[in-house]
Amino acid sequence: MQPPSSTSSSDSNLPAGATITPATGALPPHASENSANSTSSLANGTAQTGTPDGAAAENAQPRPRGLRRKRLRRRVRNKIKGPSFNRLIPNILTMLGLCAGLTGMRFAVDGRFQAAGIALLISAFIDGLDGRIARLLRGSTRFGAEFDSLSDFVCFGVAPSFLLYFWALRDGGRYAFLPCLMFTVCMALRLARFNATLDEAEEKPKYASNFFTGVPAPAGAGLALFPMFLGLEAEKLDIVWLYKFTRLAYLPSFTLISTAFLLVSTLPVWSFKNFKVPAHFVLPVMLGTGAYAAVLVADPWGALAAAGVIYMALLPLSRLSFFKLKKAAEDLQEDVEDEPTPSS
Repeated sequence: MQPPSSTSSSDSNLPAGATITPATGALPPHASENSANSTSSLANGTAQTGTPDGAAAENAQPRPRGLRRKRLRRRVRNKIKGPSFNRLIPNILTMLGLCAGLTGMRFAVDGRFQAAGIALLISAFIDGLDGRIARLLRGSTRFGAEFDSLSDFVCFGVAPSFLLYFWALRDGGRYAFLPCLMFTVCMALRLARFNATLDEAEEKPKYASNFFTGVPAPAGAGLALFPMFLGLEAEKLDIVWLYKFTRLAYLPSFTLISTAFLLVSTLPVWSFKNFKVPAHFVLPVMLGTGAYAAVLVADPWGALAAAGVIYMALLPLSRLSFFKLKKAAEDLQEDVEDEPTPSS
């Protein structure tokens, strides 16, 4: 019989293929690795066979790299940068007015003075409309102001002298072009002065905001074209002597030179943009405006010539009204300064 050994009882617990070294009785290195691998494989097999998740993981196959699932991305709309259409409407109207003025010059070259006068009338109507629309739509910009000023120079500074030159001054001699040149230069100076004082509008007294300094550009163009309006009306009424007189160089030269001085003068002229009508004059003003519109449609050249005469008659009244308001403001300021200050 062999004596019992401490190693005989532990041999049964060893995994197959494991040996014991006779010196120390420890497992070799590869035996521990095999036991660890077998233990982990048993644990994994138990997890795979004992739960449904393990079965799903066993049956799952790796997805090929080329068949990746595409994610649906939300399409981002690009924002358009630029001004709104409301800001473009006043500039479009200004451009149409400029085209009307240039078309009037083209009609003057062809000798179609009635069509040329109508084109300038349309240009003046658009000029009075674009500024108000810009303020209503809150589309007033510096670009629009500069563009409107350049359009006014072409339509009311160049076109009237151009029309009168072909109307009467072309056969007036070597100095006949001088009134046209003077009128155009003074119109440019008047518009440049107006643009320079735009930034100083807040410094002016309140009563001065109701007046222009000098005759405005559309009114100056209408005053300068008075001989052509009068001649077209005389031609319509068959007044031969008056028609021939307007085709001479004297009357167009006088209107061009006198209007040029009115443009660059410091004469205060009513600005009907801020003009307030008294309550008891509202109905007569409306009736008068309607009557003048009816006459303008029925007899345009006579109505335009009469409008020039009425406007010249209003200039002294405008100056008198300005100095009256100025004196009232100065007296009120002196009364405020003379009041004693209360003692603290």
